[in-house]
Amino acid sequence: MTNIEDKLKTLPDCPGVYLMKDENDNIIYVGKAISLKNRVRQYFQSSKNHTTKVRAMVANIKDFDYIITDSELEALILECNLIKEHRPKYNVLLKDDKQYPYIMITMEENYPRVVLSREMKKDKNLYFGPYGSSKIVRDTIEVIKRLFPVRTCKKNLNSIKKGDRPCLYYYINQCQGPCQGNIDKEEYRKVIKDVCRFLDGKYEDLIKDLRQQMEAAAHELNFEKAAGLRDKIQSVEKVMEKQKIVSIDMLDQDVIAIALGEQESVVQMFFIRSGKLTGSEQFILDTENESEVKEIIGSFVKQFYLTSTFIPKEILLQEEIDEALIIERWLTSKRGNRVYIKIPKRGNKKELVDMALRNAIEALDNLKQKMEAEQARTIGASEELARVLDLPYVPTRIEAFDISNIQGTNSVASMVVFEKGKPSKKDYRRFRIKGVEGPDDYASMAQVIERRFKRGLEEKKALESQNKDSDLGKFSRLPDLILIDGGKGQLKAAITSLKKLGIDYIPTISLAEKNEEIYMENQSKPIVIPKNSLALQLLQRIRDEAHRFAITYHRSLRGKDNIRSILEDIPNIGPSRRRALLKHFGSIEAIRRASLDELSQVEGMNRNAALSVIEYFGMGGSD
Repeated sequence: MTNIEDKLKTLPDCPGVYLMKDENDNIIYVGKAISLKNRVRQYFQSSKNHTTKVRAMVANIKDFDYIITDSELEALILECNLIKEHRPKYNVLLKDDKQYPYIMITMEENYPRVVLSREMKKDKNLYFGPYGSSKIVRDTIEVIKRLFPVRTCKKNLNSIKKGDRPCLYYYINQCQGPCQGNIDKEEYRKVIKDVCRFLDGKYEDLIKDLRQQMEAAAHELNFEKAAGLRDKIQSVEKVMEKQKIVSIDMLDQDVIAIALGEQESVVQMFFIRSGKLTGSEQFILDTENESEVKEIIGSFVKQFYLTSTFIPKEILLQEEIDEALIIERWLTSKRGNRVYIKIPKRGNKKELVDMALRNAIEALDNLKQKMEAEQARTIGASEELARVLDLPYVPTRIEAFDISNIQGTNSVASMVVFEKGKPSKKDYRRFRIKGVEGPDDYASMAQVIERRFKRGLEEKKALESQNKDSDLGKFSRLPDLILIDGGKGQLKAAITSLKKLGIDYIPTISLAEKNEEIYMENQSKPIVIPKNSLALQLLQRIRDEAHRFAITYHRSLRGKDNIRSILEDIPNIGPSRRRALLKHFGSIEAIRRASLDELSQVEGMNRNAALSVIEYFGMGGSD
């Protein structure tokens, strides 16, 4: 505390950002201040006026840093960026905000595409969002693809060869075929401009331009083009019909309301463009640290508009926020003209805020129900499993193992991990079985269990000798429960390997798929639990995931072997040429379609070798 007291004496009386740190030097809170000297000192004075959250935070502060800025506005921007970067524990945070998707228009390409993006980068591409879910983004992109003939393929249009066929979208008139040279860049960019206006909700402007284009096409007697434009106008009008006029001001407005929960809160946003409700989104905030409504709203506004691609003229809120004036200045600088933050007390605008609040409350109720169901499905199921198996503790980490082979070839094993009833995919592992002849599941299971846990014990010992956390290795963290896919034979094989390593104290069970029976060591009869049991359903999910992961790995190995075996059958094609062909063309199908000249140009190939490939696939090439 002496270090903090010394630092408090030297704090400057100027604007800036402060970063509170815990004993491990982790940033636990980021704030801004007009006067760093006055604001930071307040935390370490009498705690009578502090909220529960602030008292808890101060108790964990072991140090702090600060950054001086030229103005309060600069401090606000820096604060927003630091919160996004460090995600401090005691700041109100958009839950998993890195996952909120955007619609990206790939303006860096000559013929841009419209795609989903998980982040907004500082590049030449255009971004719209963020959106509340990837489903909303995909649905919007599907509408755009029906309305506007933008390309969807990832082809490098600079490497298109004569004779290459266009994709299906070209044939159903959802792409104008830039890969065929059917539309120039300037004309295509006009289509992209229309897409941007659609995403901005500027439907009236879009329809006005489309009508002018339709009339011009009709005047030129290009009736097919005119009919297509007419259909597009009707489609946009149908989108407009789903929207209703909600504001007589005909302004661009965002309406924000929040329903406060114990651990998570829901923000409901309405997007009003030119007086019409064009869309709505819901966002989840992590608010378990007992923040006040006005603090949460203020934090959300800063985090959302930091990355938002559109700033409206008005933002309507349910409650006053402390930093309204400085946030207005910030948003005005981003928009380029005046932005107003308002808290309406009556009239149409108050009704909009109330409607948003009702939607937020309903969404929060739905979220609570989903969380309760998920809790029962995961933690509740683990607790039930402990009772059913008479375990001394609730299994937090469960590892499951499965063997996959076809007639003994390419035998592989999977290891999947569930933490607190949920998949922990970063901990999944896969193994190729070595030295086991034929389809011997018992020997394969014994091998994979021995390899996994021998490696774990070795890692654990090495980490402990270096005074490091013994759970930091890839295999060093041991499970609370082992699940084997199979019956008594597979279980016996696994336990034999565990005994060999001296760790047969880890509870180990197997789940036989035929009757969904659970086998345990030293029990002559299997354990049968009801099919509607949450514990059984959890074991089934884990077993099925282990099976899926093993099958996926096995298929990938079979696929590689099949590709290798096909090319091995072609005369004059040795290992070097096989690698060169696959590197150049990427797939067997592409090699099959290649011409004699294209094959001859591959590194290491010559005319005779290319003819061998042509003859093998029965294509009969020509010069």
